[in-house]
Amino acid sequence: MSVASGTNMESMKTDLPPFPLIGKNPDEEPPRVRFAPSPTGSLHVGGARTALYNWLIAQGARVEGDTNASFIVRVEDTDVARSTKESEESVLKDLEWLGLQWDEGPVTNGDFGPYRQSERADLYKSVARTLLDSGKAYPCFSTNEELESVKEAQMKAGESPRYDGKWRDADPELVQQKIDAGDPYTVRFKVPKGARVVIDDVVRGTIAWDAEATVGDFILLRSSGVPVYNFCVAVDDATMGITMVVRAEEHLTNTLRQGLILDALGAPRPRYAHCSLILGEDQQKLSKRHGATSCNQFKEDGFLPDAMINYLSLLGWNDGTDREIFTRDELVDSFDMSRVNPSGAVFDMQKLKWINGNHLKMMSIEEVKPLILEQLIKHNVLNSNGASDSINRITLAATCLAKQMMVTTVDAATNAKAVLAYPLPQSFDDLSSVEPDEQKLIKSGAFYNVAKAIVAAYDAGVLPRPNEVNVMEPFEELNGELIVEDNATGGGAYAYPAAWKTFMKTLGKEMNLKGKNLFHPARLAMTGVMSGQDVTKQMALLQLACEFGSAVDLEGGLEVVPLEVRIEMLRGFLETIPEEFRVKKEEVVVKEVVQGKKGGGDRRGEGTAAGVTSDAGDSADLVSTYEGPAFNTMDVRVGRITKVWKHEESDKLFCEEVDVGEAEPRQIASGLQPFFSESDLQDRKVLVLCNLKARKLAGFPSHGMVLCTSNDDHTSVKFCDAPVDAEIGERVWWGGDGVLPENMEEAAAENKFAKKKMFEKIAPYLRTNEFGVCEFLGKPIMTNSGPCTSAMADGGIS
Repeated sequence: MSVASGTNMESMKTDLPPFPLIGKNPDEEPPRVRFAPSPTGSLHVGGARTALYNWLIAQGARVEGDTNASFIVRVEDTDVARSTKESEESVLKDLEWLGLQWDEGPVTNGDFGPYRQSERADLYKSVARTLLDSGKAYPCFSTNEELESVKEAQMKAGESPRYDGKWRDADPELVQQKIDAGDPYTVRFKVPKGARVVIDDVVRGTIAWDAEATVGDFILLRSSGVPVYNFCVAVDDATMGITMVVRAEEHLTNTLRQGLILDALGAPRPRYAHCSLILGEDQQKLSKRHGATSCNQFKEDGFLPDAMINYLSLLGWNDGTDREIFTRDELVDSFDMSRVNPSGAVFDMQKLKWINGNHLKMMSIEEVKPLILEQLIKHNVLNSNGASDSINRITLAATCLAKQMMVTTVDAATNAKAVLAYPLPQSFDDLSSVEPDEQKLIKSGAFYNVAKAIVAAYDAGVLPRPNEVNVMEPFEELNGELIVEDNATGGGAYAYPAAWKTFMKTLGKEMNLKGKNLFHPARLAMTGVMSGQDVTKQMALLQLACEFGSAVDLEGGLEVVPLEVRIEMLRGFLETIPEEFRVKKEEVVVKEVVQGKKGGGDRRGEGTAAGVTSDAGDSADLVSTYEGPAFNTMDVRVGRITKVWKHEESDKLFCEEVDVGEAEPRQIASGLQPFFSESDLQDRKVLVLCNLKARKLAGFPSHGMVLCTSNDDHTSVKFCDAPVDAEIGERVWWGGDGVLPENMEEAAAENKFAKKKMFEKIAPYLRTNEFGVCEFLGKPIMTNSGPCTSAMADGGIS
């Protein structure tokens, strides 16, 4: 049978191209896997996950010594109307950003190219010619009108629409006449009678189709000579020696057609794995209506490629544990397609942000700084043409300031903007423009006198200011190492952070204020908000932005309010505060707090109890006047967390098994998810309050409490640590002078130590001193190996 010249098939060879897997079992060959994007848009997270799973298969095999494993990128661009070169470039850039470098494909090439379907047209026509000559395909001259008429009739009869087979067994002479006349035709695949396709899907198990009833004879080549999708895919998989096809479940129906074509060509089928779709929170297929879905958008929004890789891997897969944070290498070592779940995976933006935040914490300042610089320039904080030294120092400061709290790199730019601005309202009448807690603070009368004292100190020239010779002091240790802990500041005894601390202590003593009654008003006065990062770090960043020749992008609309302007704004605001809000509504009497008349309340207390220090005089006074429960009635022991997992119903709780020296570990629930990862808790030595009344937290039976320290704003939490040599189960005690008392009080009975009745009376007097030593009434709490400590100084313990 000859072929019309309009199809450009007359001169094509009829020999089949080589199929590398002929006579071989694909499961026993080195993995050759492919990601085949259609360049009709940006890379969607669903496509990115497919690419990732394929990449992990090849990488895993390579790590195990199979150097012939290959990850192939094949561009499926036969949809001429929608495919664009720009889209292809965008997809490839996204793959490169994710770190999913291909072994064969566009740019890299390889032995089985070309790797764009648009460049393989001759191959498809050659294979189609072979199928025609062997009688496994045939010309079909049905017009679109005829096909549509048949379809309507089938639908009216309640039948599934499919080709009626009009030209399947047509008279060869008639076929030749129409070809000779130049009538247009498609090339249809002749589905064998009674054909049945069965696959053993890696994810979904055995799947079978009755081919004839399901699809009927389908098109291989359009009348224009352009091959259809399924034909191209089958030919490409066969000629490239693909051993496994990993793709989304929406391609399941394509598998039937591709399997039939491969069988007709005598090419081994690859193994198939059809992964579930990624869903939005409404359980519908993830799309643009759910928010960001393209990899490029996530990049722009400040997500890390390693975090994206980590999160995408978990959308349908796990390693058999509760672990959720993986490095790239750990994923390569752990990944196995047999653990991919067939159920739909819901895309959770909050979970992605949490994972991204964890990956940011694992990076060093130097690693994350270039990413922050990109965001500072993009968000008009820095001018890319500014002085390099200024750019470097502002970027370092902004990075250090945001390192522990940021969830995406954009947060560093947003935070820098907030620090440089000063949102204090112009007058009391504009108070509704600030947060409710700040309104409450100002109206309580606690703000006015502290703010007035700060203005007076500025006017007198005694308000500490950043060191112009070394503005970076708050961010650096004396050895030059950068500080990233929220509660730590740098510099020596005469540096700006030390001067500010001394100023605040002096101010507190003069005004008889400590804790939140002192620090919140002072922070609001200096920064315009009552909570946030260390004041000296914020002021240092402000100083860098205000220096002569600073690289800040003022032309881009950045708001920078220098300290002198802030003081004038503050002065003006104070003048508008009515007299009734200039006096604290409820003056705290230190004696009443110490004597327990106002026991309870905030765990940091008010007045002296909130600011317990290691000063001998203050401690002695506290010890002599304290009338609350004795510390040693608490059964605090050294424990070790032996198992930790996330609570199934709470995004704040960890569930733990803790060895406290008893026959069985205790089960304890801790609200530490926002602050730590599971790896932070696993095998950690901790202090455990054991005689709390047992209770259920979100249904989990909790029998104790892990003691931690936190800052005044509750934004940073650290563990209370026992000495390295302390034994598991060892009792923690307080002896006033650090010497184990001879007649140490017995701990309260098990399950009688109700938190509301006793612990909250003790908690206001539990703090860490300036050196991080855990103290009660200003004196250390001990084990036989020495005092207990924390990475957080001047923090409350609970």
